[in-house]
Amino acid sequence: MAKPDNRADNEVHLQQHIDNTTENLREAEDYLDEHASEISATEKQDIEAKNERRKQSIDSFAAEKQDEAGQ
Repeated sequence: MAKPDNRADNEVHLQQHIDNTTENLREAEDYLDEHASEISATEKQDIEAKNERRKQSIDSFAAEKQDEAGQ
């Protein structure tokens, strides 16, 4: 039998996702600032693309958190 859907702590979990993703984004930006001249163009593009996906994820998490708060 499936567990009942307990949404009581969804806002907390979503905030944790936002915080962790934001921290990863900042670390990657710091890495680029410090090592941009030492890494390949491909690696730089990969990191920048991943950061764009992180920004989209943060926006999605924030929207979902707002939806949860409204329920």
